[in-house]
This record gives sequence, C-alpha cells and structure tokens, in this order.
Amino acid sequence: MVTNGPDEVDALIDAWSRRLPDVDVTPLEVMSRLRRVSIRLARIRAGAFATAGLASWEFDVLAALRRTDEPHELSPAQLIQRTMIGSAAMTNRLTHLVERGYVHRQANPRDGRGVLVQLSAEGAVRVDAAMTELIRREALALSVLSRDDIEDLARVLRPLMG
Repeated sequence: MVTNGPDEVDALIDAWSRRLPDVDVTPLEVMSRLRRVSIRLARIRAGAFATAGLASWEFDVLAALRRTDEPHELSPAQLIQRTMIGSAAMTNRLTHLVERGYVHRQANPRDGRGVLVQLSAEGAVRVDAAMTELIRREALALSVLSRDDIEDLARVLRPLMG
C-alpha cells in the first residue's frame, strides 16, 4: 500500500485529541477518511456520468433497470426499493427520463392498474457508457493500492455497510 505521510485527518485527530484528551478519537481514523473518500467518490461518479450526459440520479434509475434481465423493466415500486428514494421523487424522475427518451412507461399486463418502466435503447446506451467510464475512473482511483489491498479493503468494509 502506498502511504503519503500525514494527511488532513491526522491533523484533525491531533487537534481533537488535544481539545478532548479524555475521549478516544480512534473512530475518526477510519470514519473521517471514509467520509473524505465518499466525497471524492461522489465527484468521480458525477464526472463519469456527465460524460454520458447523465446526472447521478438518472444513472441510478437507469442502472437499476439495466441490471434486470430483458426486457429491462420494473414497476415504480421496485425502482423505489432498488434506488432507496421516495415515491414522489421517483414519479418526478420517471417523468424526466420519459421526456428524455431514456425509459418508456407501459401498462402492466399482470396488473391493470399498474405500470411498468422499461429501459429504452437510448437509455441502455447512456447507462452502459456511464458505467464503463465509472469503472475506468474507479480503477484509476484504486491504482494506488495493490490487488491484495483492494481485496482486503473490500472485505473490511463489507461489515460497515450495515
């Protein structure tokens, strides 16, 4: 693993250790770094998605559809569950994605009152391009680690996902 010496988290920990000498600030070693990595990852993701003309939230919906088997369709309720957003937000997102031609709404043949959302050919092209660029950028970000370090990091982070 590549180490670059002290970082801003080390300075933060040092300052809090002096201000709160009776408090064990060890959790900051991991959680403050995870927070900073999360912010960096959000920027990496947004940049990758922008290359395909997508916002992060558009990618999330399109990716949920793309991961399903053909014909790449889900109900709005399934999309809500897979993207972890509320019903009103999903309605707005779907309206926007329909307007852009990335998804189609159609009556659910198994439920006359429901609809299904299907990924369009253009939506598939966009989400595939965004995912390809995301993987490239994430690989570049992880290139400072060895393969073993990456595997160890994935293993160690898994329980923290809660």
